[in-house]
Amino acid sequence: MEKDKSNLARGLIIGFIAGSVVGAVTALLYAPKSGKELRADIKTKGGDLLNDAERYLAHAQEKAADIINEGKSRSEELITQARQKAETILHDAEKILTTAKEKTAQISEETGKIKGAVKAGIDTFKSERGRS
Repeated sequence: MEKDKSNLARGLIIGFIAGSVVGAVTALLYAPKSGKELRADIKTKGGDLLNDAERYLAHAQEKAADIINEGKSRSEELITQARQKAETILHDAEKILTTAKEKTAQISEETGKIKGAVKAGIDTFKSERGRS
């Protein structure tokens, strides 16, 4: 969308300058003046057209700078948002990892208790079997 606007503005500027040149040359050539006056008028109109072109160029450069600055600003915002989201995800992952480690430790502890109970049961069974 911005590219279309930029192309449209560029086309309008070029069209305006070209139209001005053609109009000025036509007016000067059809004006009933002497060669000296005609050359002076062409020089004056040429200077005016050059000034117009410089103004349009300056305006185009300002617009380009604005677009570039807007792009930089937007990219910096996106980078900041991405960093914040990455930090949130990392923090959540750390929480999940900590919880998993705690659960693993609990399971390991309970497994140890169950192993101890099973061993005690087997030992008791063997000792009772040996008595009979």
